[in-house]
Amino acid sequence: MSTVLTNPDRRMAEIADKVENGERLTLVDGVFLYESDDLLTIGQMADLANTRKNGRRVYFIENMSLYFTNVCEDRCAFCHFRRDEGEDGAYTLTPDEILAYVAKHYRPEMREFHITGGHNPNVPFDYYVNSIRVLKQAYPDVTIKAYTGAEIDFFSRISGLSYRDVLQTLRDAGLGTMPGGGAEILTERYRNKMNVEKATSEQWLDVHRTAHKLGMKTHATMLYGSIETKEERIRHMLQLRELQDETNGFMVFIPNAVQPPNASMGIKRRTSAFDDLKTIAISRLMLDNIQHVKAYFINLGTQLAQLAFTFGASDAHGTIVQERISHSAGALSPEGLTRDELVHLIKGANRIPVERDTFYNEIRVFG
Repeated sequence: MSTVLTNPDRRMAEIADKVENGERLTLVDGVFLYESDDLLTIGQMADLANTRKNGRRVYFIENMSLYFTNVCEDRCAFCHFRRDEGEDGAYTLTPDEILAYVAKHYRPEMREFHITGGHNPNVPFDYYVNSIRVLKQAYPDVTIKAYTGAEIDFFSRISGLSYRDVLQTLRDAGLGTMPGGGAEILTERYRNKMNVEKATSEQWLDVHRTAHKLGMKTHATMLYGSIETKEERIRHMLQLRELQDETNGFMVFIPNAVQPPNASMGIKRRTSAFDDLKTIAISRLMLDNIQHVKAYFINLGTQLAQLAFTFGASDAHGTIVQERISHSAGALSPEGLTRDELVHLIKGANRIPVERDTFYNEIRVFG
């Protein structure tokens, strides 16, 4: 889609008026913003939209990332994490191994386990249920954020259960919320070209719709920077916005940049800082009904994440401990940060650090 304008400055002023008056932006508005090189104006609009929602607060959480298995039946073109069963480096942790890893890295301040992994068809659905159950029994006060929409669709296929029954079974075992992964770009053109063999766009949306109807609050992501068009990015956001209008179940949106190199994707360079900041800002402007936009330092790097706090981002993610998926693809950021490092990062942007739980209840405000 190409926007042809005789006076782009006037068009930007019209969008600024919409933002000032709290009017919803359209597909055409979003594409125009992506085609504009006026990054500072876009950032100022996003900062206004964010401070109206969240003031000068930027949130973070003490959490730990866990990966039960990297064996996966799918072969998405952007993924460096997956392995075949029996391949060098492939693993599937037993519940005892999961508990041993957590015990080694656990701190009493931790409030969340963030769990994602491969779609391993060599273990039954009960494996995934029991892995959650043993964690919740050992750490009853820690919220378990586990299994993407694509993983829930996979569990439905291997178990023969409906999305609702899969989710309810996991909730009974201790699941508290779902991460936002597996969305990638929610168009079938992208998913076909990128060999995304897991859940379709509609299936991913339907999993989250089902979770929201069960009373769960969940997360949403976008994996940008490969073969998608700018219009596809905006259409991705609009589908999330429409579902949020329906359910009000998303807590936060996380735009994640693809981590190259990857010859099969034809990507030789990382996304630019210009594109990253613009995507954070446009996300804030388009997703007017989602409270938070996250600056994920794993993908952005710490300094650009810090800058993103003035471009519409209100969440700095968490301590993580040891991130593996983006780093397996060549991420240059730290694998995790300490609480003190996150507080310093947020204060460096002249924002107020707020430690939160998974559901954005405030634990501590750092003055």
